[in-house]
Amino acid sequence: MRDFFVPYIKDALHSAGIVTDRDIQIEKPTDKRFGDFSTNIAFLLSKELKRNPRELAGELIDHLSFPEGTVVRTEVAGPGFVNFHLDPAFIMREVREVLRSGAAFGCSTAGRGRKAIVEYVSANPTGPLTVGRGRGGVLGDCIANLLATQGYEVTREYYFNDAGRQMQILAESVRFRYMEACGLPVEFPDSHYQGDYIRDIAAELFREHGSSLNETENLQLFKESAEGIIFASIRKTLSRLSINHDSFFNEHTLYQAGAHGISPNQAVIDALDAQGFISRHENATWFLTTKLGQEKDKVLIKSSGDPSYRLPDIAYHVTKFDRGFSLMVNVFGADHIDEYPDVNEALKILGYDTSRIRVAINQFVTTTVGGQTIKMSTRKGNADMLDELIDEVGADATRLFFIMRSKDSHLNFDIDLAKRQSKDNPVFYLQYAHARICSLLRMASREIGFDVDAASGETLTRLAEPVEFELASALLDYPEVIQSCLRFLEPQKMVEYLHGIAELYHKFYQECPILKADPEVCAARLELSICVRQVLRNGFSLLGISAPESM
Repeated sequence: MRDFFVPYIKDALHSAGIVTDRDIQIEKPTDKRFGDFSTNIAFLLSKELKRNPRELAGELIDHLSFPEGTVVRTEVAGPGFVNFHLDPAFIMREVREVLRSGAAFGCSTAGRGRKAIVEYVSANPTGPLTVGRGRGGVLGDCIANLLATQGYEVTREYYFNDAGRQMQILAESVRFRYMEACGLPVEFPDSHYQGDYIRDIAAELFREHGSSLNETENLQLFKESAEGIIFASIRKTLSRLSINHDSFFNEHTLYQAGAHGISPNQAVIDALDAQGFISRHENATWFLTTKLGQEKDKVLIKSSGDPSYRLPDIAYHVTKFDRGFSLMVNVFGADHIDEYPDVNEALKILGYDTSRIRVAINQFVTTTVGGQTIKMSTRKGNADMLDELIDEVGADATRLFFIMRSKDSHLNFDIDLAKRQSKDNPVFYLQYAHARICSLLRMASREIGFDVDAASGETLTRLAEPVEFELASALLDYPEVIQSCLRFLEPQKMVEYLHGIAELYHKFYQECPILKADPEVCAARLELSICVRQVLRNGFSLLGISAPESM
């Protein structure tokens, strides 16, 4: 709805002889006495034009011309704001677009012809998924859903960390437990993976091979068996949250020689070296980030010969550019906050356009049961497992709770609240609004013969109550909320918006009789209810939660 005003304001500025490149911001005043929408463009321009802002706002109004039946009053307020009062019938006519577009309401073609990749979860296959990984998974999945509504060709990718020291430790952990299963004495290192799942993998190997492997020094079978079993478990857990990836990129391919006889990792080292950003000392290979103003250089290859996380991550991003992605979204945990800027700096040195890369860092998660916080440690085997959380509260609550707070904030997942069947539970509150509308429409069909499928929105202009206009106007904000979610990579904004819609609908339901109203008003209120249901459904789809028709 905000976009409606922009071309008319630009025309007015042009008519007044005012040239500016400033973006025209349109906001909703918190106090409805100041109109339905407002702009501060006159106030902002007054500084550079050295003119009185209120006089400038008045001149702008003199040159403003809107189509008949849209804006009924325009006025100057405060230090130079221009407020717009809309014709209520115009709002109701615009809401018909919700019915016309249905599931496509809020979609656009802004990303048509552009390829986007969203990388998320990417947990090492060293153990079952923890709650912390689940938050990043849901965040990434929602971002991918949002991008798809804007016409992007979206690839959902899992970066499969199947190389490096952690995989060596995993293989050793399984071998130690296998030896125990064979009845051999073992001193299990504290530094290794100690969860029961390691014993389960070892037991499976013992059932399949007996004690025939206890003499082998080759860890490959232990690694491959553990990797396969754990990753199958990870994918099964993700599917419970309706998280499904399109592609899986294997880290080990970055270590293998390519068409030119060198590995992607080595190609990165050589290219940075050619630019003067590589140093070799202390038996390690260093990225000279001090040349970029940082306090310390960063290790790319350790003295052991193993790469640090930075090197394969740089090489991996090179493959994303090579694959032709216009937009690359990385969803990382807070433990990557120091690493990804170095990856970006390296890519800039190599000549890549890093403005095409966006990073969403999601903070840590703690779970609370009965007021007690559960600590997490995958390696120690006492992690808070995602499967157990889903078992406890269900997939819908798990998904919504993960994204109902800003990704930049630590999340305390209150299991008791997630299970509560009350309006205090945000999942229940949202889904109840949808179920209430479905129940109303079933009743309307049964009692007065109302045909839901025939609703066109033509009756909406008969509505006149303030709460009806407020609800209708809020529905028209949905496309802009999608844009805001993508601008900040914050699906949380959609949760907040839908909560506001549900709140307004419950208020409308209480204040405005529906089935007992005059037949024409009844039909209009039912059509408005259908519009609300559609927006809730569309938003639920983006968030990946179900839309129950009864509760």
